[in-house]
Amino acid sequence: MSNNIFTAKSTGLEINTSKTKSLRINTRINSAITLDGQSIKDVNQFTYLGSIVSKNGGAGDDIKSRLGKARFAFVTLRRIWRNKNISLMTKLRIFESNVKSVLLYGSKTSKQTKKNENDLQVFVNKCLRQILQIRWPEKISNSELRIRTGQSSITNTIKKRKWGWTGHIPRRPQSNITRQA
Repeated sequence: MSNNIFTAKSTGLEINTSKTKSLRINTRINSAITLDGQSIKDVNQFTYLGSIVSKNGGAGDDIKSRLGKARFAFVTLRRIWRNKNISLMTKLRIFESNVKSVLLYGSKTSKQTKKNENDLQVFVNKCLRQILQIRWPEKISNSELRIRTGQSSITNTIKKRKWGWTGHIPRRPQSNITRQA
């Protein structure tokens, strides 16, 4: 029994081997991890604090999940988007707080690719067009859409969030693992 397991047990904590999973990245070791004689299941991905962590290290699976959750949030608020008594400014604030925040959760710490950013931008553009009630055959450019709604591009929004988060790191104590990394 390892020292960490012994310490956990001495304080009354127990590790449930049926709930514990293992994800290995870039390792040559394939032998099963065991705890008290029981094997820990190896997985290719898991959800941690609402974000999907996958073996390939990319954010693609998490982006798909975020898009689904944001789509659900947007559809749930359909009555608000269609309501003519609610101002555009109020609708956009609701969109920012209830849809865009779900969509961009964790984006300040995840790796972004052009494809991922494009997928996010396409979703936001579709939502904004529905909020503005722009229907076919009426067409406006994406830049005109952003001007009408006062929105910045997803790429800029994510960069702004990343820089904001990065600004907090130097203020942490020297011993903080985030600052050390």
